[in-house]
Amino acid sequence: MSDVHTVRELRHDPIQKRWVIIASERSRRPRDLCRPDGEGQGSPAVEARACPFCAGNEEKTPREIWAGRGSGGSPDGPGWNVRVVPNKFPALAIEGELDREGVGNYDRVNGVGAHEVIIETPEHERHLPDLSVDEFASVLAAYRARLLDLRGDQRLRYVLIFKNYKEQAGASLAHPHSQLIATPVTPRTVAMELETARQHYNLKERCLFCDILRQEIAERARIVQIDEHYATIAPYASRFPFELMLMPRRHQHDFAFLNDDELRQLAFHFRDVLRRMKKGLGDPPYNFVLHTAPNTGGQTRRPTYWNTLDVDWHWHIEILPRLTSVAGFEWGTGYYINPTPPEDAAAYLREVEV
Repeated sequence: MSDVHTVRELRHDPIQKRWVIIASERSRRPRDLCRPDGEGQGSPAVEARACPFCAGNEEKTPREIWAGRGSGGSPDGPGWNVRVVPNKFPALAIEGELDREGVGNYDRVNGVGAHEVIIETPEHERHLPDLSVDEFASVLAAYRARLLDLRGDQRLRYVLIFKNYKEQAGASLAHPHSQLIATPVTPRTVAMELETARQHYNLKERCLFCDILRQEIAERARIVQIDEHYATIAPYASRFPFELMLMPRRHQHDFAFLNDDELRQLAFHFRDVLRRMKKGLGDPPYNFVLHTAPNTGGQTRRPTYWNTLDVDWHWHIEILPRLTSVAGFEWGTGYYINPTPPEDAAAYLREVEV
């Protein structure tokens, strides 16, 4: 049998107007190692010894890109509290040129980008809700550092940070980690949000997200958690049961501009929300995604497109518990059927004692 042809590129669908990453190497990921929930792995100690993300196993990963360390420790050795490494089976690779080209009715771009893993803790069974505020803030600091560094690459248009928790949400390794993928095109979902925000500002000279937040704070029906700095709501048109959106109360367009104090305030708020989900929903599988500002220093820029970005865009984190499945109607229409009204979801999570 001949070797499978290795393909890594982005292809454009002219009907749906979306880009798809073709990455054949991803099919080789080892899903039998360090499975979520310890399936088939025996004791936690045995699982940790096999886990490439645990402290002491640094030689099992590619060389680290960034790490948060105390006063001791050396690169690719123990002593870290957060560690960032390249994904061993990347969807996109940092080497190469974009080489944009037309292929008949289609468009393609070489699979240039970045795919990194943020290992959130050296401890195998301590997930984000279990961390201290300072430990959680260190994870957020790693996000900030990688956003700032990758924006120096003019080939990259967008950096998406996301987390898959448990196998049902797409995690292939159980050790607490999140991921980063930087792409040479702006993802369709983010591009739509950016355009909607820009249109709202052009019409009303106000941030759409700030307007929504003011209304939600006034009505209170869909507020899950709120403090001086951040608010988490169940969106009015939630697609899924217990879908949440976390936003800064003060207008901020770029997560990468947060200072250390702001990161710590976010860590306190975000941890509280995840603890409410864990206790109230039985530790469900979930995804979260960070939508922040795009890279405005890229090779090509549409005239006037980002002129109002700092006033029309508002970074936010979308949190999506995986409690239901997407079926044929949703795939065929783009409509979602949510059996849990967001007002009920918010009320339930507000009452959870953490």
